[in-house]
Amino acid sequence: MTAAVLAVVGATATGKSDLALALAEALDGEIVNADASQLYRGMDIGTAKLPPDQRRGIPHHQLDVLDIAQDASVAAYQRAARADIEAILARGRTPIVCGGSGLYVRAALDVLTIPPTDPAVRAAWEDRLAERGIEELFAELARRDPVAAAAIEPRNARRVIRALEVIELTGRPFSATMPRREYVRPAAQVGLRLDRAELDRRIDARTARMWTDGLMAEVRGLQARGLSATRTASRAVGYVQALAQLRGELTEEAAIADTARATRRLARRQESWFGADPRVRWLAADSADLLASALRSIRQPSDQH
Repeated sequence: MTAAVLAVVGATATGKSDLALALAEALDGEIVNADASQLYRGMDIGTAKLPPDQRRGIPHHQLDVLDIAQDASVAAYQRAARADIEAILARGRTPIVCGGSGLYVRAALDVLTIPPTDPAVRAAWEDRLAERGIEELFAELARRDPVAAAAIEPRNARRVIRALEVIELTGRPFSATMPRREYVRPAAQVGLRLDRAELDRRIDARTARMWTDGLMAEVRGLQARGLSATRTASRAVGYVQALAQLRGELTEEAAIADTARATRRLARRQESWFGADPRVRWLAADSADLLASALRSIRQPSDQH
C-alpha cells in the first residue's frame, strides 16, 4: 500500500464511522476524528459519536478533547491531529482520518498554513457587518482579494469576515493562505456516496432517533454547563434546535423537522466540498462489498495533487 495515511470522508449519515472501523480492523489501524462537533465532551447523541463500547477496542483520537466553553480551532486541531498521526505511524499502525468537516480533513492531510487571528480585529469586522450588512463586506473583500471572493459564498458572513481579518493582519491576500491539494504524507481518501433519496431517509431516521435516544436530556446537562453562551458548540446542528425547544420556541416536532432540514443542507455542502477534490475515490455507501471495494481503492497509487 503506497498511502501512509487513509481518510474516510463524505456527507453525514453515509456510514463513515462503520467503514473506518472495518478498515482499522483490516489494516491494524487507529482512528483520528475529523468531525469538529465530536471534539466536544458531552456532545454525543447530537453528533452521532460512537459510544466507547461500539468502538471494537480500536483507539480513537480527537474525540472529547474540548470543553463546550472552548472554541474549536482548525490550527489547534491540525497540531493535535498531526501529532496523533505521527504517533500512530511510529507504532507501526495505520492512521485513518474519519469525518465530514472538510477543512479539518484538509488540515490533517494537506499542506495548509493556518493564518493568524485577532479577536479585536474580528470584532471590528463583526461590528461593521452589523452596521452595514454582508453585501458591503463582501464587496470590500472582492475589491481587496477577488480570488478569495470568487471562492467564498457571498452570504457566508463567517468566511467573509475571516478573509478580511487575515488580509488586515498579514497584509497579504487571504487566497494566498487557502489550502493546496497537496498531501503532507502520501494519503488515500475514500468517499462515501448515497442516492439523494436514501441519504435524506437516513438523515430523517437518525434525527428522530436522536430525540428518542435522549438528546434533550443531553442538552439540558450541557446547558447547565453554559452551552447556550458558547460561540461554537451551541451552533452545532441539532443543538441549536434543542436549545430552542428548551426555551419553548419550538415544539419537539418542529425541532426534529428543523434539525433534519439543517442536516440535509449540511450534507449538500459536504457533498460539494468533497466532490470538488479529485483525489477522493468515491464508493457507493450501500455497496454489499464496501470494505473490499475500499481496500482495493486505497491500494491504488495515491495522487499528491
